[in-house]
Amino acid sequence: MERNSAADAMQWSIDLEKGIRSKAPGRSAEAILELGPRLQRWSLEPEPTPAAHHLFDLIPGEDRLFANAILLRLADAFASGDEHTKLCVVKVFLMEYRGRDKRKGKRYKGLLSKARVRNHLELLSRVKVVFDNGDANSRALALALFGCWADFAKDSAHIRYLVLSSLVSSHVLEAKAALFAAGCFCEFSDDFPCILLEMLVSLMTSTETLLPIRLAAARVYAKMGYSFSTATRAYKTGLKLVLDSSDENYQIAMLVSLSKIASTLAILMPDQVGFLFLFLNQEKRLRETALKCLRFMFSKGVCHISANADLVKALVSTLDEPLVPASIQCEALKILHKMVLHMLPSLPGDLLDLAKLLTVFENASVSPFMSKSLLGIRVLVDISNKFRGDRYIGSKWSCPPPLPSQVVPLIVDRITFQVKSLFDICVSNSVVFQEVNNLLKLLLSITREHPDSGVMVLDQIFVFLRYLSSMNDKVTATALVDTLVNENADNKGERNKVSRLKLACKVHRFIGTYLENLSEESGAITQLVFDKVKLLIEHVCECKFFDCYTQAIFSLLLHSPVIWGHNTNKTEESFNLDERSRKLLYNYSVDRELITLEFAKKILAENRNWLAYKVGMYSACQGAWFTSTFIFQQLIMRVHSDSCCRWLKSLFQFSQSEAKVMLLLLTKEDSSFTDQLEKIRPYIVFICSDLGEIGHDGTNSFYERNYGKVLLSAYGSVSSSKETLEFDVTSGQAFSFQRWFLALRAKALQAVVDVLKILSAIPFGWENSNNNEQVQESSVVECLLSLEQIAQVSLRLKRLTEEFDLFSASFMDIDIKSSNTISGLALSTSLLAFITGLFLFVPNLPHTCLKISSSSLRADLIQNLAARLWHIDHEISTKLYQIINANEHANKEFCNLKSRNQAFNFGCGARDVLNVCRYAITDMACLRSETDGTLKEENTYRVIKIALQLTFKILIKWMEIPFGTPKYFFRVRPCIGSELFVVNVAAKNSDGIFVLAGHYLSLSLCLQLRNVPPDLPVRPIKLYSMLYCRVSFQEPTPVPEKKYQSRSSYQAWESDNMVEMNEKLLRYVTQQGTKDINNSKCGSGNTDHQFVNTFVCFEPNQRGQGFSSCLLDVSRFPVGSYRITWISCCVDNHGNYWSLLPLNAGPIFTIC
Repeated sequence: MERNSAADAMQWSIDLEKGIRSKAPGRSAEAILELGPRLQRWSLEPEPTPAAHHLFDLIPGEDRLFANAILLRLADAFASGDEHTKLCVVKVFLMEYRGRDKRKGKRYKGLLSKARVRNHLELLSRVKVVFDNGDANSRALALALFGCWADFAKDSAHIRYLVLSSLVSSHVLEAKAALFAAGCFCEFSDDFPCILLEMLVSLMTSTETLLPIRLAAARVYAKMGYSFSTATRAYKTGLKLVLDSSDENYQIAMLVSLSKIASTLAILMPDQVGFLFLFLNQEKRLRETALKCLRFMFSKGVCHISANADLVKALVSTLDEPLVPASIQCEALKILHKMVLHMLPSLPGDLLDLAKLLTVFENASVSPFMSKSLLGIRVLVDISNKFRGDRYIGSKWSCPPPLPSQVVPLIVDRITFQVKSLFDICVSNSVVFQEVNNLLKLLLSITREHPDSGVMVLDQIFVFLRYLSSMNDKVTATALVDTLVNENADNKGERNKVSRLKLACKVHRFIGTYLENLSEESGAITQLVFDKVKLLIEHVCECKFFDCYTQAIFSLLLHSPVIWGHNTNKTEESFNLDERSRKLLYNYSVDRELITLEFAKKILAENRNWLAYKVGMYSACQGAWFTSTFIFQQLIMRVHSDSCCRWLKSLFQFSQSEAKVMLLLLTKEDSSFTDQLEKIRPYIVFICSDLGEIGHDGTNSFYERNYGKVLLSAYGSVSSSKETLEFDVTSGQAFSFQRWFLALRAKALQAVVDVLKILSAIPFGWENSNNNEQVQESSVVECLLSLEQIAQVSLRLKRLTEEFDLFSASFMDIDIKSSNTISGLALSTSLLAFITGLFLFVPNLPHTCLKISSSSLRADLIQNLAARLWHIDHEISTKLYQIINANEHANKEFCNLKSRNQAFNFGCGARDVLNVCRYAITDMACLRSETDGTLKEENTYRVIKIALQLTFKILIKWMEIPFGTPKYFFRVRPCIGSELFVVNVAAKNSDGIFVLAGHYLSLSLCLQLRNVPPDLPVRPIKLYSMLYCRVSFQEPTPVPEKKYQSRSSYQAWESDNMVEMNEKLLRYVTQQGTKDINNSKCGSGNTDHQFVNTFVCFEPNQRGQGFSSCLLDVSRFPVGSYRITWISCCVDNHGNYWSLLPLNAGPIFTIC
């Protein structure tokens, strides 16, 4: 457990005292400066709670004692030290001041707040002595300290007088320090700004005031905006001060301060905009400042009444003047951008000359200045997107907005221009690549808002790729000349080659993202778009100037699930997947993967192992399992590290598993795949040897036993992959995501194998048999027992779906694409659970054959699937709800973990699931219509047979849904999790946790986040934990443990009740405050199943550490030792719910 600042305070105090007393040269100043970051961190942490005191063995008030001791020691060092020591002390407190959240103002509760500094009079008196007896520099340093201590210094009349009297000092440094302190006082005092305002006006209007002091006073003038009356008076006075002054520097400082004051009051914003307008015709610096202030005002939400025709004309004229610097023109362009996009709907129609504005933006987009050109293009793109189609109708545009056909060529031309600059050795590659990224993002925004523009965009991208190819010829020709005169020509040529390949990779990512966006928006790509993409990829694959890696990743685009969706949807009619279309699809898929395999083979031959690994990673994400299996198997023999070897072996086994399933789907079609399989066989010899002869047995039997055999082998490979990662893991949470994901995939495959095994054992021939009634009755009994087994598998799959939801919500730093992939797998598993339970929807089903309620399971399966589809296909969801009775689906609320985190967006994978779902619903509706609810008992088993045959048929179609790996799977750094530290309140110094029989267990808790990356896009604001224990959790003997448990080696996701407990915690978070869920509970009934639990809420500090306490009702537990199990979660600043992986085991307590 990390020690917080309160726990370290005593040691910090000792270190400071030792350092100050040290005789070593410079050690005293070094010890003082070391406190800077420590005090800054301490100030950001809340005051320790009683739980924190218990956990760190602190005496209540101990932290305040040492905090005051440190502050007094620093004040003593300031009073008795030399000038350098004084400066070091001031630096320490300035660091704390700059680390504050200035938005809190009077709500500041840091280390130097009045409530936490008990001996502030002693501090002030020590520093006041220096002020009274020191020189000008010492007085300036003392004033700086008064400013840092403003929360308690403002209440001293003596200190106020010192600050105000120092404002008129003739020493510049002292006057500036006084102005700093006065500004700090304004942040915490209600009356001080009124006093300071009068003095500032007097100071700035005095002819005896030095210019540096006037400028400092003008900057402090912005502090006058903390109250309405003072801000209004200060603003009106400030306007007069600016107009009466002729000093440019002073005017600039006052314009900034007045803009800050006006931004705090909506009533002043229009006046300030009009005032800034007066300076748009001034000299360069004043005009640029006025434009920056205008942009600042617009960013603060200036309403449309602030805009006027004169302002627009002034901004346009600024852009038209050739002598105006580009920086000023960019500021004007940014303001016009905001006005047009955010205020146009509410502006009068005659206010803006929109045609002229468009001309201005178009001229800016072709400017030779890069910043202005990029900004102009962005404005045109935003206008084109916002006022497209029906949005244009009824808008205030007097002329049509720019079309994509006008904007797209501008963007591609600018990209081409940027690429040309790569050959200039003086241009930074990182800058060029960043600008190219920004331009490609603009292209993506156009394709999202204008789906019909995709073909044109692809044409332009194709032109750009051909330009990249042609550049190689030019560079090769010039390189021969350069080598004769320049010895660095080879380095330059290699640099240009690398740059071109990087650009090609950026184009690859753009095309992949574009196809995904198009698939999500319109459901499937068109034939024309597919042909354009295919032509573009074939050009890259056939061009000799692109390396094998670039060609490989481009070829994988044609193996994307988006492309698969294009082929399957192209010939789909009435929800039936056309067999011929699917055969063509598999032929095409194998042909394209053969090309990728050839490129991979060449990469490996060149010993470019890292690039080969990346191709294998992309292949696994796209579902090109033959390629990934081949690459990972080859790489195993090329690494020397044992850990890398195990990682690659695990990837190989996982890919091998999916390749077996893919090979099964290919070979089951017909003999037309023989040629393709013969070509691909050299790359997958090990798979073919494992499976032996696969194909039809010529009987066309219903069961097709090969499915069970191959899927069982695939299940074994996935399990082996998981076991490989667990071989010698020192920490139980290493490869957490990977092992959990493999475990989920193994459970899904095992369920399919179990269903196929059950179906193969059902005697379906009894109704055609001439055997006696006793044999027929025995067959019927076997059938009913099989139905119970299938129902149990369906129930398992439903729980697996919920586990997928929990899995998706357990990794805070997961990328959106990976999260969508996992959500798609959850949807697919929900469909699988529904498919296996199809027989439950047969009318007159003998319910006595099922141990579980068929109506309850039926409603759960429908609810689980329909609720997931509600936001992506309302029609299918409605049909699902219509299948069951109204009383079985009264609650349509979909309260699972995943739905709390993001909108329903499963990508192109959802389309394949929808196709199978439509097929299942259609066939099931036909089955139900045949029975018409009047099915006789003697026909019930015949219909059950039809339902089970339909289950097998749809199950095979479910297997054909492409399976890809989340990109996050290849992120091997430790995952974000939490550790729980516990001590007994009653006996905190003992070696264990003990409680008397019949008493409650009182605990102090610390929940600590671990492995949180510094660039995490979300910030946890609340932590929650659930502690629970059962009598069955009793340990056979007391286990000696350390006070704080070490990291566990168990796998949290293997807990049988993991999903149920997380659902309990989710309900607590969403229903916080209800008494019946907030309190500990003890179950009743059988003692072996007695259960207690409690919920705890934590307020995390900056380091993700929270403290709290709880009571656990173990009064009914018998004497013995028990382990407490725990789970935790957090809510981020966007309101999203995230489950946290537990990184250590729960504590053991003993009842005696």
